[in-house]
Amino acid sequence: MSDNLQDAIRDNAKAPAKASGDAGSVEQHNLKDQIEADKYLASKRATQTKNRGLRFNKIVPPGAD
Repeated sequence: MSDNLQDAIRDNAKAPAKASGDAGSVEQHNLKDQIEADKYLASKRATQTKNRGLRFNKIVPPGAD
């Protein structure tokens, strides 16, 4: 996923959902949508890491050959 698209999603979640002129009426995105956008972006970042949080190690006790 390109950084530009991630930035666009992040900026859209921060920006108001609706805005009116003259009187200055502004409506914010609801909290549920903002949380979903944050989870989506976090999941995209997590899938781009090399180890993805899973590591295998072989444990050998001392003296065992």
